[in-house]
Amino acid sequence: MKIYAHRGCSGTHPENTLAAFKAAAELPIDGVEIDVHLTKDGEIVVIHDEKINRTTDGKGYVKDMTLSELKEFDCGSWFSDNWRGERIPTLEEVLSVFENTSHRINIEIKSDIFPYDSLVNKVIESAEKFGMGKQIVISSFNHEDIQKVCRDTDIESAILTSQIFVDVYDYARVIGTTRIHLSLPSAFRRMATDALRKGAIVYVYTVNSVEYASELRKIGVHGIFTDYPERMLNEFK
Repeated sequence: MKIYAHRGCSGTHPENTLAAFKAAAELPIDGVEIDVHLTKDGEIVVIHDEKINRTTDGKGYVKDMTLSELKEFDCGSWFSDNWRGERIPTLEEVLSVFENTSHRINIEIKSDIFPYDSLVNKVIESAEKFGMGKQIVISSFNHEDIQKVCRDTDIESAILTSQIFVDVYDYARVIGTTRIHLSLPSAFRRMATDALRKGAIVYVYTVNSVEYASELRKIGVHGIFTDYPERMLNEFK
């Protein structure tokens, strides 16, 4: 079972920061998951929420600010004074952390609320600039974006869902992928085992309990996203 660091080592570091990603890059895990939005001036930044309120000392929507404006905010001190001075990273800053590693980079396109029409193409262009096109996986709750990736590129992609499907594998095949990223509760439903039986690649988020991880491995899931990759590494590698 593969282990991906969810938003970097976000259980021990402020999520989606260079500090969290550098910590993940030092671990012999399989990959890392990051979230991307587009700024007002068209730059890709790594942050989970549409607003910066929760994880910075500022307020407002990412889409309404330029990169230089966003770089003014501290995104580490909310977690701990040890990380005061961390800034919202760009996608390219994060890619540079993993450029010379074997880690897969799962890039979640956060376009399920606000549509970022050019974000998918910009993400792929950035990855190819670093020679990392084969190293990335693109996922999203916006399945229209995933269908576009499947239709127009050979980049590996996955649908994200927290819903219960009667047949999630057949639905994913309509989109164009066999890779499905399920929420932890839905992973214990019949749809997960049915999808695995049909040949789906199933990953589960966000798994921080060793007990749950053990049960998921028994089911046969291919990988997990966890805030505590070092903990899972000690248990399963």
